[in-house]
Amino acid sequence: MAKTKEKDNKGGGTIALNKRARFEYHIDQRFEAGVALQGWELKALRAGRINFGDSYAVVLKNELFLVGASIPPLISASTHVVAEDRRTRKLLLHRKEIDQLVGAVERKGYTLVPTAMYWKGNKVKVEIGLARGKQEHDKRDTEKQRDWQIEKQRTMRSHNRAA
Repeated sequence: MAKTKEKDNKGGGTIALNKRARFEYHIDQRFEAGVALQGWELKALRAGRINFGDSYAVVLKNELFLVGASIPPLISASTHVVAEDRRTRKLLLHRKEIDQLVGAVERKGYTLVPTAMYWKGNKVKVEIGLARGKQEHDKRDTEKQRDWQIEKQRTMRSHNRAA
């Protein structure tokens, strides 16, 4: 009887989340975009080396670009390449989606914020959120809700243990 090989589950995992974007902005709509990367960047992403908390997406000449994402190179993987860790990377979307985003940014004053980066199969995808900035009172409200959820969980846990 032949044994079946189990496949490595490398696809589908989250590489990085931008938690600050959810705190700073109201995310109205989300889009999935591919990213044009170089080989050394993929190796660094597999090692989990990325910081895109300060990054944003911008529209230049009807194309979308990811600005400010830092992917520091691995020492062993990029010896022959001059690596620029904060370079501007092109985002890959359909023309109809780009036109929709351009309209929202230019006419309605939205911001394009990356919220997550993840593997989909063997490709890297970035989730771009169409976002509006939160006011200070909205941020306090978010903190209040988060604290209340934590307190509620503690109360429920202690109540279940007592019963």
